[in-house]
Amino acid sequence: MNIKINKLPKSEVEIDGELNADIFESYYEKALKHLGEHVEIDGFRKGKAPENVLISKIPEIKILEEMAEMALGEHYPKILEENKIDAIGNPQISIIKLARKNPLAFKIKTAVIPEIKLPEYKKLAKKIMSEKNEGGKDLEVTDEDVENTIMDIRKSRAPKKHMTEAHTHEDGTVHTPTEEEKNTEPELPEFNDEFVQALGPFENVEDFKIKLRENIKLEKANIAKEKTRLKIIEKIIDESEADLPEILVDAELNKILYRMESDITAMGLKFEEYLKHLNKTTEDLKKEFRNDGEKKAKLGLVLNKIAEVEKIVADEKQVALEVEQILAHYKDADPQRAMMHAETVLTNEKVFQMLEGQ
Repeated sequence: MNIKINKLPKSEVEIDGELNADIFESYYEKALKHLGEHVEIDGFRKGKAPENVLISKIPEIKILEEMAEMALGEHYPKILEENKIDAIGNPQISIIKLARKNPLAFKIKTAVIPEIKLPEYKKLAKKIMSEKNEGGKDLEVTDEDVENTIMDIRKSRAPKKHMTEAHTHEDGTVHTPTEEEKNTEPELPEFNDEFVQALGPFENVEDFKIKLRENIKLEKANIAKEKTRLKIIEKIIDESEADLPEILVDAELNKILYRMESDITAMGLKFEEYLKHLNKTTEDLKKEFRNDGEKKAKLGLVLNKIAEVEKIVADEKQVALEVEQILAHYKDADPQRAMMHAETVLTNEKVFQMLEGQ
């Protein structure tokens, strides 16, 4: 097989190839047999017609196209492996020459995993971590934090108001609530031992406040941690260089639109009507979210590259446990995809831990 690889912009390659005539011809009988299994011919059971009958009934161009599909289906992975091409997505295949007892000439264009040039990510992480430690706010929980949270809980447990709209009494008279009634705050439940015991395993008000303070502190720590991680990775992404293939950006944009559509649908609206209201198309939204899509695509590449450079891999036992939990919650989940997801999440977590340790 003669192969020539041409590098294109946007992390794409074009493969110019020609498959030897003898090798291409060897697919003739296989292609004819496969097509014969799906064609109905009077007087024969499907798949049982002899070769000479099939040849007379199936156009030669169909046989040639089937031969090309079989040949490239078998040889394309070999081309990628032999030429060390990390292809992603579905390739675009063009047949240049297609004839019996002749070489099969073709062009294949495919996106590849882009080369990514990382900055000095450890230094960047160290600088951000030192700024956090020097200027970061104390995570101490104030009495005001505790009281505000208690008030929110009491409000959530208060009886719902039913006097905001006009309603009819049993005697047929209609009562329209006054502005005062509409603005009347519901009576809050008393904050006492009985109230907190109904919320969970708390001994009394004092025990509840102690545990609530611990939870608020934990929540503040988690928020601060996520903010720091975001600062680190955004700085690394900004200073990384990569020629992003369109397929990766488009995949991220589709995810953004899918989540948006799900949120709109959950609100009881139709996504198409929502777009009409905005006077926009999905393509308009893709243009608006283009930067977000590029950042998300770059994020995955950056984390993968750092993991590769630092030889960071997910722990097999943790992966197995995570997969088990995923499959327990989502009965129809594909085990292979669940494993890939678990490996990615756990590897990324280890990458972040390494960066935070600088």
